Amino acid sequence: MAATETFTSFRQRIQGKRVTVIGIGISNRPVIDFLLKLGCRVSARDRKDAHALGETARQLQARGVELFLGEHYLDHITEEYIIKAPGIRKDLPELQKAVQNGSVLTSEMELFLSLCPAPVWAITGSDGKTTTTTLTYLLLREEFAKTDPTRRVFVGGNIGTPLLAQVEEIKENDAVVLELSSFQLHAMRCAPAAAAITNISPNHLNWHTDMAEYIAAKCNIFANQHATDRLVLNYDNEITRNIGQTATEAGEPHPPLWFSRTQTPPQNGQPAILLQNGDIVVRQANGTCNVILPTSDILLPGVHNIENYMTAIALTFGYVSTDTIAHTARTFTGVAHRCELVRETRGIQFYNSSIDSSPTRTIAAIESFPKEKKLIVILGGYDKNIPFDTLGAPLSQHARAVVLTGATAPKIAAALHASPAFCAAGVAVVHEPDFENAIDRAVQLARPGDAVILSPACASFDAFENFEARGEAFRAHVMQL
Repeated sequence: MAATETFTSFRQRIQGKRVTVIGIGISNRPVIDFLLKLGCRVSARDRKDAHALGETARQLQARGVELFLGEHYLDHITEEYIIKAPGIRKDLPELQKAVQNGSVLTSEMELFLSLCPAPVWAITGSDGKTTTTTLTYLLLREEFAKTDPTRRVFVGGNIGTPLLAQVEEIKENDAVVLELSSFQLHAMRCAPAAAAITNISPNHLNWHTDMAEYIAAKCNIFANQHATDRLVLNYDNEITRNIGQTATEAGEPHPPLWFSRTQTPPQNGQPAILLQNGDIVVRQANGTCNVILPTSDILLPGVHNIENYMTAIALTFGYVSTDTIAHTARTFTGVAHRCELVRETRGIQFYNSSIDSSPTRTIAAIESFPKEKKLIVILGGYDKNIPFDTLGAPLSQHARAVVLTGATAPKIAAALHASPAFCAAGVAVVHEPDFENAIDRAVQLARPGDAVILSPACASFDAFENFEARGEAFRAHVMQL
């Protein structure tokens, strides 16, 4: 996707205009800085009051930012431009009224995509998107370092610093890699040049009206692609397979480039990334297969990480060499908060997998361990209205005990006790409302050779600002043991 507007024309258009930013979280503060530098008249709105925002509120007011805070923070929106945080729905009555009255409603990510002059690789999905995004970034960065060191690779979206504040630095021959959430995609009208959906399973059903809306949001990642763009889909996941088949039947600009660990997708004129005899291979459009990467070279454990590599390889196929792929596989040790080994003490390993905010993530995490390794799994947190009935069987095979904490503890307990496999396995279930005490109980239940893993299957918002804060709290407590 090429930029639809130059940065120069955007600056001229928005300078002096009244812009309101909805959501004064960490991700939007660089956006406010960016708008102030462009000479906008900036206001900011947040449900939190001035006391909760503390020093942030005082600093913004000192810079001339008008604040609308508290319960009525969305009242009286009259600014020419509205930049909403991803977690704010576009169909709120207050926003719709403002749009009807002439305000332009957008988001940091949509603005960035409209201004970015470089090609964009974008990844979404229910699971695996952060690791896949990181892998895609590393592959492109290493390849550029070897072939053209003047080219830079930027990474952002749902991770890292908002890239809108850096858009002026990005050149046409650079590359941008984005992780995009369903919140960001819900109102998206732009499309990346290369897009991937890793998989889709129930998630964020406390925010989306239903599963259909959640799927539709994910599909926005390719809704406006052109015939020369690339769409990577998971053939093994029923939902993404149906998306690809439906899109093809509807005459979308291009058929998907499939990846599959367990099946053989039909020929569709595109390459496909497959797993054969322990090797990741590319099946060319003519049917011939070539080895890309032996899975034995991948340091990250678990079949889900093989799939993450397959997604990244599919996205970058034709842009990076097999040498680059092999070197990355042999050196990349993973992303923080994703089955991250914190330490080993008392003969027990401690893993931080705080990113696991859904049952499918937790299942992938625990199944990455060999069955002879018994786990003490810390579960629970904020309720996203996702059922937990799929957890019982895998926990019965891998867990010695489960420690439940947070708001969802009773709901998870009910799901586990309803699982015949879980009940038959005799896995201990312990309730501990306090997070640090939950870690201590896990230590008490563990034996030498076991692993304690924070893999909550839930979001963190009942007790922490985000999953990173939850993971850091786990790490800090474990380091004191």
